Amino acid sequence: MRLLWKLVILLPLINSSAGDGLLSRPIFTQEPHDVIFPLDLSKSEVVLNCAANGYPSPRYRWKQNGTDIDFTMSYHYRLDGGSLAINSPHTDQDIGMYQCLATNLLGTILSRKAKLQFAYIEDFETKTRSTVSVREGQGVVLLCGPPPHFGAPPEWEQKIQNTYLSIYDNLLWECKASGKPNPWYTWLKNGERLNPEERIQIENGTLIITMLNVSDSGVYQCAAENKYQIIYANAELRVLASAPDFSKSPVKKKSFVQVGGDIVIGCKPNGFPRAAISWKRGTETLRQSKRVFLLEDGSLKIYNITRSDAGSYTCIATNQFGTAKNTGSLIVKERTVITVPPSKMDVTVGESIVLPCQVSHDPSIEVVFVWFFNGDVIDLKKGVAHFERIGGESVGDLMIRNIQLHHSGKYLCTVQTTLESLSAVADIIVRGPPGPPEDVQVEDISSTTSQLSWRAGPDNNSPIQIFTIQTRTPFSVGWQAVATVPEILNGKTYNATVVGLSPWVEYEFRVVAGNSIGIGEPSEPSELLRTKASVPVVAPVNIHGGGGSRSELVITWESIPEELQNGEGFGYIIMFRPVGSTTWSKEKVSSVESSRFVYRNESIIPLSPFEVKVGVYNNEGEGSLSTVTIVYSGEDEPQLAPRGTSLQSFSASEMEVSWNAIAWNRNTGRVLGYEVLYWTDDSKESMIGKIRVSGNVTTKNITGLKANTIYFASVRAYNTAGTGPSSPPVNVTTKKSPPSQPPANIAWKLTNSKLCLNWEHVKTMENESEVLGYKILYRQNRQSKTHILETNNTSAELLVPFEEDYLIEIRTVSDGGDGSSSEEIRIPKMSSLSSRGIQCLEPSTHFLSIVIVIFYCFAIQPLI
Repeated sequence: MRLLWKLVILLPLINSSAGDGLLSRPIFTQEPHDVIFPLDLSKSEVVLNCAANGYPSPRYRWKQNGTDIDFTMSYHYRLDGGSLAINSPHTDQDIGMYQCLATNLLGTILSRKAKLQFAYIEDFETKTRSTVSVREGQGVVLLCGPPPHFGAPPEWEQKIQNTYLSIYDNLLWECKASGKPNPWYTWLKNGERLNPEERIQIENGTLIITMLNVSDSGVYQCAAENKYQIIYANAELRVLASAPDFSKSPVKKKSFVQVGGDIVIGCKPNGFPRAAISWKRGTETLRQSKRVFLLEDGSLKIYNITRSDAGSYTCIATNQFGTAKNTGSLIVKERTVITVPPSKMDVTVGESIVLPCQVSHDPSIEVVFVWFFNGDVIDLKKGVAHFERIGGESVGDLMIRNIQLHHSGKYLCTVQTTLESLSAVADIIVRGPPGPPEDVQVEDISSTTSQLSWRAGPDNNSPIQIFTIQTRTPFSVGWQAVATVPEILNGKTYNATVVGLSPWVEYEFRVVAGNSIGIGEPSEPSELLRTKASVPVVAPVNIHGGGGSRSELVITWESIPEELQNGEGFGYIIMFRPVGSTTWSKEKVSSVESSRFVYRNESIIPLSPFEVKVGVYNNEGEGSLSTVTIVYSGEDEPQLAPRGTSLQSFSASEMEVSWNAIAWNRNTGRVLGYEVLYWTDDSKESMIGKIRVSGNVTTKNITGLKANTIYFASVRAYNTAGTGPSSPPVNVTTKKSPPSQPPANIAWKLTNSKLCLNWEHVKTMENESEVLGYKILYRQNRQSKTHILETNNTSAELLVPFEEDYLIEIRTVSDGGDGSSSEEIRIPKMSSLSSRGIQCLEPSTHFLSIVIVIFYCFAIQPLI
């Protein structure tokens, strides 16, 4: 009994040390297996593996056929870690059963047995087989029975596991193994065979130990064995004995619960045997009542918590080795309530909505809002598109911006605190325009109609009210709606006849659905199909003609576009007759791109009126004709030349040609206008220019000419047939070039609103026109409108209200035109300034009044 109490005292220390990794019994990590060693193998060593964990590190021994191997007496055996290496094994000496033993201060474990055998092949039995007879052409099976073979070694079906029990508890271990023949069982403790005793019962694979004490602790092995092999299952039994202890599992220091809720305060001290538990609230011992329960595991459960239940609670644990106490506090909080839950909503795609989720809660409790969509968390921290949390501490509203169809579903708002989790759910229905119709089929296509069928796509939560059929051709601009029968395609119509198509045109069809929300996406286009051909029905328009040569009738029209030609072999029918005739002439033009036809006949009188019609045809037949149009035949060129041609030079680069109009008739040729020809007398140059004027115009200005150059000109009439004879040429010499030098030494003086200007007279060169006068060009700064004042003198005086700076230029005037301008002069707004001291030499005074943007100029000299 004295030894028992020593073990009771030491075992907790051993257990504690083992729990900290200081001391541990040996446990196999690798056990030896049966080895069959071929005799003809080139290797000269066989290894039986063994390894174990434990602290202190285990020492290893080996047994052969139950006898310890002495490694000091022979180099034939050696230890490699825990493994056994046999050098140059012999069949008669080394065959047999081997076991590995691992030992440290806490015990010894014995491995399973491993059989070492040597492989060889025996001869087949020499017994003569019976003769087998078979007919020719039949099959036969010749049996080759295997040589005699061994049964099955044991294999574990159920192993024992490490077990930790309190002193005075009972142990029940069971191990099971299969094998042929059935294995028998042996139990070992710390490597020694275990035999039945008063408290120990062994029956096959079952071990029962009653009323455990600390001396029963150790490493146990269950061995299963038949004639082929023995296998082991290892487990540790640890018998525990100690006073109650809260160090590893104390009572929770603070337990939180809400008013009206339930709470369980755990009390699970370590103690062996299990301690008896009682509770105190403050100094008052608690007893079971309608709201207070002591659970079997020692925990305290209180139902329907009130504010008065708050306080300190002490768990008292007692067994034969001592008593321990541990105290925790119960803190009661107000309940959290969802005051504004989300509600069912019916919205249209593209809208923005807010799902409310607002709570009232205890101010000391932090509230966390989490939203779920169809069971998945909406992670607002990752910036999920469309979703945004709005609100403060007690508001967890969810905003959904630009809501889409796929946002339809269940939205769950969960309110999480440290004490509870509440939730409220709402269904959101998002309605939108219908999805695209599907499976568009085109059938029975004719020249102007086709049959279509389709299936409705998703209605997106709003019933489909209407379908529309659209077509596209190589000639159309995008997709166009077409007429159908029935005219209105309601949401239950899935087939229709398309009418009004053009013959011999390739069409694609698609279907669009609409509902109360809007028009949806179109279906996929149908395959490209061509309508059947038919006689063309559209006649050419804009029938015109005329012109051409004598004896020609020229007819023109606007060609028919390909989409209206209605079939292959398209062309034009031309019908014409002289006005007053009853017989039509008929011609065909086979080119589809033609828009002009010329009929030649020497008998045609010039400028004779014809009735003309233009029609169409194709391989299907002749189509419509246009309305009758009057077209005149070709005419002769004008026969008369203009008279009275004259030429006048206006400047160095401009001259004017004039002539008398021709009085024409049908015999002398119609005159539609005149053509002016001009050239120089330089024989190296051909005609310089040719200019036409239409109607009765009898003058024409020609610009861009060379200065001081003789120009010749003549005039001739023209009509659709060509030009007539030219008038006799006339000539004129252009003026000399304008002065090349600009006015220089310009001086100005500004006093109050009077501006005086002086400059030097410009001297011209021999080849330049003489100076006739000067132009003063002036404008206000930041204004685009320029005003001009002309003078024959070299000075000028202006009265101007100088509210802004003025910009002034001066240029010469001559027969050859305006000469070069001086540099632009800036006159600052009104101040007593001058470029130098000057006097106005011109007694004339020029006044300029400016009202808004309209200038009124008064001067002795005329203003231009």
